[in-house]
Amino acid sequence: VQLVESGGGLVQPGGSLRLSCAASGFTFSTYNMNWYRQAPGKGRELVAGITASGGNTNYADSMKGRFTISRDNRKNTVYLQMNNLKPEDTAVYYCNVVWRGLHYWGQGTQVTVSS
Repeated sequence: VQLVESGGGLVQPGGSLRLSCAASGFTFSTYNMNWYRQAPGKGRELVAGITASGGNTNYADSMKGRFTISRDNRKNTVYLQMNNLKPEDTAVYYCNVVWRGLHYWGQGTQVTVSS
């Protein structure tokens, strides 16, 4: 299993970013996928999840209405569109899959929201 995130960077408050996670090594279209984040000095928290078909999504309360998770099963890629970013969204964002009972993570992509 390999997960490779991209798309992070520095953005001003109120700005937007789109993260991508390219997956390989498993049958992507049959697994739910998640985005987590970890801010400095804090634990890792769930940001959003999406079912295998893409038909259902869920979000942490603080991200509802600002973040959108989606996937393209033809490209084995999951996305996280982040709008109206706030300084408190600064974190390393990780792609996640639970495959055969084990959690797999990408290397993470840094998102920094600052003026």
